[in-house]
Amino acid sequence: MSDDRSTDRFSALSDVELRDAWQHEANDFTPWLGANLGRIADIIGVRLDLEGTEVEVGNYSADILAVDPDGNRVLIENQLEWSDHRHLGQILTYLAGLDARTVIWVARDFNESHLSAVHWLNQATNDDFAFFAVRVRVVKIDDSPLAPIFEVLERPSGWERQIRATVRENSSPISRFRREFWSHYSKRHPDDEIPDNYATSSVWHKAQNANLMISTALGQNSVGIWYRGTWGESSEQYTATVKRYETQIRDKLGIDIGDDPVYPCYQEKAFDAQNRANWDDMADWLHQKLREYRRAIESGTLD
Repeated sequence: MSDDRSTDRFSALSDVELRDAWQHEANDFTPWLGANLGRIADIIGVRLDLEGTEVEVGNYSADILAVDPDGNRVLIENQLEWSDHRHLGQILTYLAGLDARTVIWVARDFNESHLSAVHWLNQATNDDFAFFAVRVRVVKIDDSPLAPIFEVLERPSGWERQIRATVRENSSPISRFRREFWSHYSKRHPDDEIPDNYATSSVWHKAQNANLMISTALGQNSVGIWYRGTWGESSEQYTATVKRYETQIRDKLGIDIGDDPVYPCYQEKAFDAQNRANWDDMADWLHQKLREYRRAIESGTLD
């Protein structure tokens, strides 16, 4: 007769060195984390969609850039060692350059001074911003597969209340309208890669081999499209970039750049967007224009 109290039925959880799981921070840990954003999303309570890894900000590269369901940018900086001043400085630089609203700093562990800095940032900024310090561990039981564990050490005060408020806001008529339209668009044109459950007014699209991005937008009475700069660029910078494509844009799109520094090359088409019978035509117009805008800057020579 077996004894249920026998100790040989149990084993112990043991920690594994992080570099036994990921040998290189940039080559191994960052790509893995970018492909497994759900693990971070679960502990902060907000869905995250990957925008890019090693995103250029001036002379530096931010580890991971994601977006939340409202289209706000989320900066994730990760390291396999203890927190250090260099990463803290980079975070502040990237925060401004990428216009991020949420910062998630992932590290092996945190010095008290860095936890205090994250706490101070949460106290000193308004509710539009959120800063997280997240400790990462890797554990196993005997010869089991490695298991990463993420633990939030610092978060905004009242974060759970903010999340509940966001959920209520996302349930508003305008948010439901946007989410349902972009979902309809995504099913009709899946190759345009609209993020799941998207509920903001505009979507950013990448253009290959070009230094610009393209925005498609949903309004109450129209849909629109225009060029915009890459992450972190000022309006002056991306207006200058647009002008380098001036000949291509005029030849392929038949439009002039114009003087508007925020919406260069803007086009729109009027629709009663609240009428679902128009959604196929709206999605098709945006899809076709997106293809045209991409072709105009992805080929040919610059001025």
